[in-house]
Amino acid sequence: MALRRDFELLPPDHLFLQNYGLPWEAVQDGSPWVLMHEFPTHPGYNHKVVTTAVRLETGYPLTQLDMVYFYPALVRIDGKPIGATSANQIIAGRSYQRWSRHRTTQNPWKPGEDDLGSHVALIEDWLAREFGE
Repeated sequence: MALRRDFELLPPDHLFLQNYGLPWEAVQDGSPWVLMHEFPTHPGYNHKVVTTAVRLETGYPLTQLDMVYFYPALVRIDGKPIGATSANQIIAGRSYQRWSRHRTTQNPWKPGEDDLGSHVALIEDWLAREFGE
């Protein structure tokens, strides 16, 4: 697979992705997107690995990262619905499932501390929390 590098990431984000160890892309498609391939989900989903997409919002890193997008779409194999996942976003020609998940007042974005790495930690938490973990 040829991995796109349409734009340069900030050094901390680039270092995080190198250390995280998954194939990744920096794709400009209307907005700048970071795609992480072979991203492990959690037992109980219909896919063990997916591609995860994160939009780098205008003003990032002062502006927080928000939500996550998955390809292919995730469903629970026990048939229970996953809330706030009905919207889709076309990224690089594929339809990604949007998970509308946001930071809270208890866990606000902290410019200078938070970055792509801390957002990925939230994504991992969102995937596990769906099963009460």
